[in-house]
Amino acid sequence: MRRLIEGCTLSSACVVCGNCPLSLNHTHSGAVDYDIPPEVLIDCAQLVKNNSIQGCKMNNINVVYTPWANLKKTGDMDVGQIGFHRQKEVKIVAVEKKINEIVNRLEKTKVERLPDLAAEKESRDREERNEKKAQLQEQKRREKEEQKRKKEMEDLR
Repeated sequence: MRRLIEGCTLSSACVVCGNCPLSLNHTHSGAVDYDIPPEVLIDCAQLVKNNSIQGCKMNNINVVYTPWANLKKTGDMDVGQIGFHRQKEVKIVAVEKKINEIVNRLEKTKVERLPDLAAEKESRDREERNEKKAQLQEQKRREKEEQKRKKEMEDLR
């Protein structure tokens, strides 16, 4: 089961530490580069540290995060083992020690669910297609109005 943090308006990221995945869900902006606000990144890193079997016992750990599309999983890998397609997209955040205030605040708002990722992706894609369609219709309407204005100007001459 994966813990989800919602409400971010950035590109998808998957935060991983050992065998403790965390997904950061948001509205898709279409940008290849992702920029997670520092406060959200700290919250995610604290959750990963707290939920990691080894990480919760250690200080000064590194939490690795990357867009979900960069995760590489092959059949010959062990359970919990992952790789990355592009190492340049992998980012690391250092966590010195556990901050109980952050962990407690997040635990109070904890919601665990098994999302239907395929349905969510299809819904998001449908919304993006509708937005593009509306933009194209608006652009065509403007072009028609412009042509109409030009024709009226020519008729007046």
